[in-house]
Order: sequence, then structure tokens, then C-alpha cells
Amino acid sequence: MKINANRRLLGLAAVAGLIAVTAIATPATADTVNIVVLGDSLTAGYGLEPGQAFPEQLEAALKTRGHDVVVTNAGVSGDTASGGLARLDWSVPAEADAVIVELGANDALRGIDPAVTEKAIGEIVSNLKRRGQSVLLAGMLAPRNMGDAYAAAFDAIYPRVAEKEGVSLYRFFLEGVAANASLNLDDGMHPNAEGVRVIVENILPAVEDLLESAAQG
Repeated sequence: MKINANRRLLGLAAVAGLIAVTAIATPATADTVNIVVLGDSLTAGYGLEPGQAFPEQLEAALKTRGHDVVVTNAGVSGDTASGGLARLDWSVPAEADAVIVELGANDALRGIDPAVTEKAIGEIVSNLKRRGQSVLLAGMLAPRNMGDAYAAAFDAIYPRVAEKEGVSLYRFFLEGVAANASLNLDDGMHPNAEGVRVIVENILPAVEDLLESAAQG
């Protein structure tokens, strides 16, 4: 009985040694990249069915292209840039690898002073950078009915913040979708599921660059 017990112990030790060697020899797989989308109704999925919102469609598209990602929806309908700043700490966990910032549309619709919007977006980006998180800033354009002076001041916010903070800029989040009735809900302001698909298709190269930036630390 003692001989058999000793044999079993020797066998277990050999297996344990083999597992240890294998663990050392086998390279660790890449960790999942966690992306948070900090935004308003355009990313929250206003008027859409589950799975149709921007973060969900983006995650699916990235996985189709072979990326190991989780995209979290931190969009709040009606939120302004200042609102996004106020909830930043609890909306975007410190563990997130990368953040897509999509805010400002409601600021423009309400005619908020562009200086206020720029200050809030700048602080959001600065805080995320300080945490070591990679950032993609999704730009917005003011409605033309706000007047040329307002539109010029508002539109300049995003390129200026991106340049100042040294982060990537996607010029206009609604590129190819804005003012296209077939790609928007009946309100003419929020993208429908197909509109979101177009947004994802357009922004995908910029998001893949964001993933590369996050991988580089």
C-alpha cells in the first residue's frame, strides 16, 4: 500500500512539473481590450432595440475583424459635455483601456456657449489621459440654423482639443448619416439601426487605431 501511495505521489509530482513547464513555455494570450463609449443619446441607443446601439454594433464589428474586445455603453440620453464630465468617474472605470468620447450634440442644440463645451470636453480628455487611457474624440458639428458665428465657434472645439491634448480625432460622428432620412428615426436626429451600422463602418479604422494605441500602453 505504501509503495502504491509513493508511486501515486511521484506521478502527481511529475504531472505538476509538466504543467509548470508547459505554463512557462506557452505564451500568455492577449488580454481583452475594454472600451467605454462615453456619450449621449447618439451612443445610448435612443429609440433602438437591444443590440442595435452604437457600442453593441461596434463590438460585433470589431469581433468579426478578429479583435478581442468588450465595448461598454456609457451613453446617457440628453447629456451635455458638462454632464459627461460630472459623471466621468463613475461612468468610466479606471480599468478601461480606451475611451471613445462622443459628447456635445445637446450643447449645440441648446445653444450652450462653445467655450463651456470646450472646457468640459477638454477636462474629460485630460482626465482620461492622466489615468493612462487611450482616447478617441468623436467630433460633432453644430446645426447650421444656429448661425454661422455659432457654428464656426462650435465646430472648432474638437480639432482644438484633440491637438492640445494629443489624442485622435474622428471629425464628425454622424458622417454619412446626418440629414439622411433613410438612416434616421422619424425625429430626423437620431440614427436608426442601419444608420448606426453606417457610423460603425465609417469609424472602424479610427477605432482600430485606438486599439493599437491601447495595446502600446
